[in-house]
Amino acid sequence: MSLLCIDNGVFEVRATNGHPHLGGEDFDNRLMEYCMAEFKKKSYGIDIKGNNRAMRRLRTQCEKAKRTLSTSQQTVIECEALAEGEDLHIKVTRPKFDELCMDLYKKTLEPMEACLKDAGCLRMEVDEIVIVGGSTRIPRV
Repeated sequence: MSLLCIDNGVFEVRATNGHPHLGGEDFDNRLMEYCMAEFKKKSYGIDIKGNNRAMRRLRTQCEKAKRTLSTSQQTVIECEALAEGEDLHIKVTRPKFDELCMDLYKKTLEPMEACLKDAGCLRMEVDEIVIVGGSTRIPRV
């Protein structure tokens, strides 16, 4: 992130900061971990961690679910015959997704606070916020 001062068309970068290892994939992974645990629980202990094909299919569905939850209150993650002939069918609500990702949301605040501090600026002095990138569509972000 960058904190800019814009005056008469002149852009001055006051500070920059960010978390280099935090992005959309982290949210996908969190949802995948939840789905794998639920699948294991519902399918008599089948663990898909070593099954590359099942993991790819689940990742695709989790990415899709994350995008859906940006505009809807719930979605269903489905993978027919995910592993050993067992189907995956999990309803995920936005509050459940938020619960799973709460620590990741909190990590997004740390660089913002540091950026404000580096710029010598208070929150109330910021007039506008422009958010870009895929994960910024997540309502909680």
